[in-house]
Amino acid sequence: MRLAPEADLQRVLGVGPDALVARQQDGGWLVDLPRPPLARLEYRFAVTGVDGGEELVCDPAAPRVRTAFGDRSVVELPGYSAPAWLEYPAVRGRRTRAATVHGEVGSPVRVSLWAPADASRGEVLPVLVVHDGPEYDELASLTRYCAAMIAAGRLPRHRVALLNPGDRDAWYSASPAWSRTLAGPVMASLRSRVGVAPAPVVVGASLGGLAALTTAVASPGVFAGVLSQSGSFFTPELDPQESGYRYYWRITDAVRTVHESTPARGPHAPLRVGLTCGAAEENAGNNRAMAAALRQAGHRVTHAEVADVHTWTAWRDALDPHLTAVLLDVWG
Repeated sequence: MRLAPEADLQRVLGVGPDALVARQQDGGWLVDLPRPPLARLEYRFAVTGVDGGEELVCDPAAPRVRTAFGDRSVVELPGYSAPAWLEYPAVRGRRTRAATVHGEVGSPVRVSLWAPADASRGEVLPVLVVHDGPEYDELASLTRYCAAMIAAGRLPRHRVALLNPGDRDAWYSASPAWSRTLAGPVMASLRSRVGVAPAPVVVGASLGGLAALTTAVASPGVFAGVLSQSGSFFTPELDPQESGYRYYWRITDAVRTVHESTPARGPHAPLRVGLTCGAAEENAGNNRAMAAALRQAGHRVTHAEVADVHTWTAWRDALDPHLTAVLLDVWG
């Protein structure tokens, strides 16, 4: 990887866990990085100027990708390809203005709805409920995926409820108040606005993946399926590095409750759960443990590790086949 020459740069730290120091060569800066076990890599350079000031910058010689935390440089390694559905024909969609829902989380929840453009309000359709909805749509092309899958006949017509994250750390960190708000007022509001078929499916990534799973487990009969991507299923044994996080112990308590749950019984069990995670990210171990615990509790679980890390592009790339499989199993 090469950073163009800059007269006012004193030092450049390259990507990678060991912050490799770049060397000057041919009037520029060069860092050698062994190929990681990934299909693509997002990165920035840490540069130090002659005045001692430090800054994180993108690589001017590489393409960029948008993330929730600003632009990153990206290199796609041999063998990587973007999802084919990005080029599929797609049905026209329509998004309705966000509705405001009040619950137990201290501030209103805003929910917008996407549906095929020709869907009437009274048409009864399955619904996909999405944590971090606007970000999932903007950075992971979620409704583009839905429109393409509908057009291809691979999924039935459906709606997508995009949840604005609000106070994300407080809401999505295994908060019982959030779970009650989502399973209660949010779902009631959706049913009052449009025809909702049985068996909603809930989706989330990172903390949103944790919230999706813990809400579905705690609310039997409300959701029939879950896709959790890189879920933050922290445990003291696997994730001590996260112990400084404000809601760490609430999360570990909630994860332990799921791990210790007995086989689900009753008319609403089991859940259909899909888990995806980057094979090289810190959450890989706790996702493996969660998959095993859910299977032990009788839920129908698929678990896949992808050649990427904790990024929106990784989550986009895993939607098909992993979300597709969950939706087909739940919606038929």
